[in-house]
Amino acid sequence: MVQQDTHSVTIGYILWIFGFMGMHRFYYGKPISGTVYFFTLGLLGIGWIVDLFLIPGMDREADLRFTPGPNNYNIAWILLVFLGALGVHRMYMGKWLTGILYLFTVGVFGLGILYDLWTLNDQLTEVNTGA
Repeated sequence: MVQQDTHSVTIGYILWIFGFMGMHRFYYGKPISGTVYFFTLGLLGIGWIVDLFLIPGMDREADLRFTPGPNNYNIAWILLVFLGALGVHRMYMGKWLTGILYLFTVGVFGLGILYDLWTLNDQLTEVNTGA
C-alpha cells in the first residue's frame, strides 16, 4: 500500500521560518515541543537551527501518523497560521458554526486558536475518516 503524503516538507520549511514560535512543530503533530519553542523562542534559537535538519524526518513521521482524505492538511494549516483568528480553517473543515464564532470573537479570544494548534491534525484525521 502506498502511503499518501498528508504533510509537506515545503510547508514545514515555510512554517520553520516562524520556528521560534514553534509553528512547524505544531504542524507536524508535536504540540508539547511546539509550546516549549513558543515560550523559549525556539530554545533560544538553537533548537530552531537544529530543526532545519530534522524537518524531513518529522514530515515522514507525520505522513505515517495522520490519515489522508478530502481535507488537505497543508491548506488547513496555512489557513490556521495566517487566518486563524477569522476561523477560516474551521470553515474549511466544515465546522461552520465554530468558524463563524471564531470570526466574531477573534478565535474565541485566542484560546480557540491555541486549542487548534494543539489538535488540528487530529481534527483533520477525524474529519477525513468520517468519525
